[in-house]
Amino acid sequence: MRFANLALYRSLQSLIFNLMRGLRPSKSRTARFKLILKGRAWFVFALIVGGYLLSLPTPDGLSIEGYTVLIMSVVATILFVTEPIPLPAVALLIMVGQVLLLGINSNDVAKSIMSDSVLFIMGSLMLAVAIVKQKLDKRIAFFIVKVTGTKTANISVGISVVSGLMASVVGEHTVAAMMLPVAITLIRLTSTDPKQVRQLAAVLLFSIAYGCSVASISTPSGGARNAIMIGFWQEFYYDPLNPATFKYLVDYVSWVMYCFPVFIAQLMFTSFILLKAFKPEVSNLNRAVVKLRRQLAEQGKMDASDYATIMIFLLTLAGWIMFSDTVGLGTIALMGSTAFLVFGLVKWDDINTNVNWGVVLLYGSAISLGIQMKDTGAAEWVANNMLGMLANIGADGGPSLWLSISAMTATVTNTMSNGAAVAMLGPVTLKMANVANESPLLMGYITAISSSFAYLTVVGTPACTIVYSAGYLKPSDFLRVGSRMLLMSTTVLMLFAYFYWPLLGL
Repeated sequence: MRFANLALYRSLQSLIFNLMRGLRPSKSRTARFKLILKGRAWFVFALIVGGYLLSLPTPDGLSIEGYTVLIMSVVATILFVTEPIPLPAVALLIMVGQVLLLGINSNDVAKSIMSDSVLFIMGSLMLAVAIVKQKLDKRIAFFIVKVTGTKTANISVGISVVSGLMASVVGEHTVAAMMLPVAITLIRLTSTDPKQVRQLAAVLLFSIAYGCSVASISTPSGGARNAIMIGFWQEFYYDPLNPATFKYLVDYVSWVMYCFPVFIAQLMFTSFILLKAFKPEVSNLNRAVVKLRRQLAEQGKMDASDYATIMIFLLTLAGWIMFSDTVGLGTIALMGSTAFLVFGLVKWDDINTNVNWGVVLLYGSAISLGIQMKDTGAAEWVANNMLGMLANIGADGGPSLWLSISAMTATVTNTMSNGAAVAMLGPVTLKMANVANESPLLMGYITAISSSFAYLTVVGTPACTIVYSAGYLKPSDFLRVGSRMLLMSTTVLMLFAYFYWPLLGL
């Protein structure tokens, strides 16, 4: 294996040198070569880094297979952050790497990819397409205003609450896409000049983004990273033949009991932080609401398809709550999405076109790589070394370790997708729990929840990217208000971990 890896690195190095030498004489060839490599510099860099690391001696205490998995993780992380190639292509490379570099049978790789967690992600994305298809945005906007009144501050709270409640069961990227037209409607009905409503736009748009972010951890269906963590708990600790491991089989209700109150506590501070960071130009949106009422009157009342959509979604949610521990989250999500197709509420062409199948592929491969980190001992080796470093500053156990894990996860999740962050860090933090004699459930919850603290950058979370696309926000706005959100969310998480979770037996 070592000679094969070294030969692979030398072959790659020789190929790059020969390509560059062979193309040098011809200007047209040089131009074509530059065109091919345009935007691919980080991909080449990642391959060179991986090849170089493979040529180095294996660290003490780590197997060759474990070292190879770590190198694959490093290369995947570089590609996740820089995105020189489509992320689904990274997923394919992870699968191929497991077969070629680790010598794993391709059937075993395929089995590790298609788990209930991946079926759940796939089903949730299909459900989201069916819900968006019904175009309920203006009705949602009017419902919010009808409940909260026309004051800007109250509407901000209403948007955060509605975004949060929906994101807790649908997924933040879907809710952000559904709620963006709601906010844009209210903004444009107030003024068509973006400069005159910039502060108002910031409050309403961040109410969507951060409402979705804080809610995405409240239930297993709120985000892919939640399903990934549940999958890791089951893969690492659950043995159906040993009743003692049943405490690590987290179902829908258990997750809600631990995480939903954390969401509510964060939501209570979100609008307050936004209104302090931005001062809306208008304190009352009554003129916009009058225009919105007129447009709804022209659109007409809700029809049978709208009510059927709501009913199927509520039945799916009930299935998650009552039967996820026996049937599985993924099976119920697929049943719900199939119901939309059976009753003709959405066409397969709509689902096939609008579901990002690459996301399913990406999370499946990330979970598979995490399993290999566990099986090869790589996760435990990293955990031991990280705990050794934390011990030097007195953070190798208790609240100081929790805070360190939260800070590390928050840093990583602001540079890549939260699902990818959990997929990479989950195996490490769970092994750190074993070594530090901490609860794997507690460490897993902290990792999953902290992955939602992607407040600082436009690309930190899909919800932030979606609201930024409206054109009212600047990247500096995210850092300005996101730093306050990060401090608030971290404080709330630590308080719940220390005071509330022990009451539930954690």
